[in-house]
Amino acid sequence: MEPNLQDLVDRLVKFRDERDWEQFHTAKNLALSVSIEAAELLEHFQWTTEDQELSREKTDSISQEIADILIYILLLSEKLGIDPLKAAHAKIQKNEDKYPADMVKGKSYKYNQY
Repeated sequence: MEPNLQDLVDRLVKFRDERDWEQFHTAKNLALSVSIEAAELLEHFQWTTEDQELSREKTDSISQEIADILIYILLLSEKLGIDPLKAAHAKIQKNEDKYPADMVKGKSYKYNQY
């Protein structure tokens, strides 16, 4: 059986609860943690060029940062009762409405600039 998103959330909640860490997982702290981990992800790209290849070691480290970000996003979603998949689908729909492909294809304009 293929693991799914809810399996991952359940595992994270179990991990958290076994350590009595929910007391520290306020929405504010989880949101801060997302930002902190995202900054750590950016550090891997600081001072690199666009065409620079990443080493296997660097890619592995980036993978760890992506995992940290996802973990905190899922814990924050669980804390606030937000289904992250539904939220993502809703956001994609909103972006499709704001950025019609025929009007913005190949352009980086913001929705209020076309």
